[in-house]
Amino acid sequence: MADSETASGRLTEAYRNHERRWRHNRHVYGVVSRRSRGLSIGINLNPGRECNFDCVYCQVARRGPRPPGVDFALLERELDDILRAERDGSLYADPPFSLLGAVERGVRDLAFSGDGEPTLHPRLAEAVRIAAAARTRFGLDDARLVLLTNAGYLDRPAVGAALAALYAHGGEVWAKLDAGSEAWFRRVNRARVPLGRILENILGAARNRPLVIQSLWMRLGSAGPPPGEIETWCGRIGDIIAGGGRIRAVHLYTVARSPADRAVSPLAPHDLEAIASVLRASVPVAVDIFP
Repeated sequence: MADSETASGRLTEAYRNHERRWRHNRHVYGVVSRRSRGLSIGINLNPGRECNFDCVYCQVARRGPRPPGVDFALLERELDDILRAERDGSLYADPPFSLLGAVERGVRDLAFSGDGEPTLHPRLAEAVRIAAAARTRFGLDDARLVLLTNAGYLDRPAVGAALAALYAHGGEVWAKLDAGSEAWFRRVNRARVPLGRILENILGAARNRPLVIQSLWMRLGSAGPPPGEIETWCGRIGDIIAGGGRIRAVHLYTVARSPADRAVSPLAPHDLEAIASVLRASVPVAVDIFP
């Protein structure tokens, strides 16, 4: 029991350290991820912090000078460097990776995430192929290729080509859905597109391949989600399934690091459990909770 508690405490500390930097890299970094359940190699296609959402819980400061854009040759070198460091063990010499025990080590996924929305980059398909080739070079057949997206641009032809490349290499989409109502969506995600378009895009992608829904819930000031919001959100997920969309799982999580807006704070684990109970009672879908 004591050993399991010690391991849990180490991982909790590692989860809180989510610096999207490794050495002096511009594009590639590593994090100990709750939802990946271990080491996730992040690929940042938005070093300039470009995003079509302005989520109230985001940690990224969108103002300030813009760094250079994506250098794909550099991205490939950085990816090789971090995967080589993981393979020879030197990655685990420094925190937060040093907090991982022997059985917790290993690359769980290569994820397109970072400081903005990856589908904004016009060469996303090329980045997918670079990541897939690196995975093959390092013999990481069990590591997933994951696209984390707010789903705002999944209907664009260039993004469709990138999804085809992702699926060709066994990859998957994790699509954000943090709200059921337009009012909560506007308050939380502050997006440049309406919620209806997000729902249509998720449905279209889920009809093509099973995907993961990622949903963050939090407190704003002293209050959590407004009355009826969870039920409305559950209805949206039910509509996706009824429309022929395939959802592999719903990831429920809350704020783990300090957001830019100090009015935002995490929900308690029992609050996430309550949301999961409502969802499970109304929709036939797997639910994973990451407090």
